[in-house]
Amino acid sequence: MPKRKRTATTTTTTTAATATSLLPQKKHYRQRAHANPFSDHSLVYPSSPDSIDWSSHYPAFANQRPSFADIGCGFGGLLITLAPLFPDTLIIGLEIRVQVTQYVQDRITALRATADQYQNVSVIRANAMKFLPNFFHKASLTALFFLFPDPHFKTRKHKARIISPTLLAEYAYVLAPGGIVYTITDVEDLAQWMRAHLDAHPLFQFVEEQELREEGKGPILDAVYGSTEEGKKVERNAGQKWLACFRRIEVKRVNVI
Repeated sequence: MPKRKRTATTTTTTTAATATSLLPQKKHYRQRAHANPFSDHSLVYPSSPDSIDWSSHYPAFANQRPSFADIGCGFGGLLITLAPLFPDTLIIGLEIRVQVTQYVQDRITALRATADQYQNVSVIRANAMKFLPNFFHKASLTALFFLFPDPHFKTRKHKARIISPTLLAEYAYVLAPGGIVYTITDVEDLAQWMRAHLDAHPLFQFVEEQELREEGKGPILDAVYGSTEEGKKVERNAGQKWLACFRRIEVKRVNVI
């Protein structure tokens, strides 16, 4: 009997099956939902952005640095969604939890083994509330994402929220003028908190969602709304999401004589 030819459909199905079998299973990466950012997590931080070997994260890209940073990237939903949409943009996720970081690393490794689309995405285990400028040069990022951050409901815990006057100064430092801060949450109190603090900062200006869509950032906004585990859970529970985006503006210095 002549050997049956492999069709394109069969090849595609086989590739998809291989990719699925390689992907890590969350059940093997058990971890608490949140981590205390003030605890000593025995993390090693770079002495400066120049000391980071980004080629170890992005072997396919020589002498390039990340432009998008997802702070508290969780299981990497946003990273994986944006990677094929922006193939020439390097995207980095920062995550404090050990097992979750390992899951994202394994997920990226599996996807890279079956496709060329995910060479531009990586993850680092880090506490973004400490030494963020040690990772990124001044004005080197064009987008910062804070998606469904820990609300820290108790008043005494508000100092641990990822949006605060002190941290906003660091975000303004690493974000280039014109860059966008994307925030979203399903907690109304936290939404008001983030909006109020960003509104009060002189280097950030609120920008309407429609304006960003007209600028061509619709795919990013769609990913912000629905790509993360938390975002999908909110949708399943028919919950509400509050989006607020801010543009990094440049304020000219006034010389006083």
